[in-house]
Amino acid sequence: MSIRVNLDRVMLERDMTLTELSNEIGITMANLSILKNNKAKAIRFSTLELLCRALECQPGDLLEYVEGDERD
Repeated sequence: MSIRVNLDRVMLERDMTLTELSNEIGITMANLSILKNNKAKAIRFSTLELLCRALECQPGDLLEYVEGDERD
């Protein structure tokens, strides 16, 4: 089981690039890339709030619980 971050899908739906998102919320492209590629071990609520505000979405749009999907 794991939590999958669907940042890439939500960004695509909003037609927003990683650079645009980074500039809007003040988080480095490297850190956003870690989230986008499902390499993050944790996410701060403050970061989640910034993402939701910028992408006009809910936390559940970004995070998904996946049964049986084990991380490395």
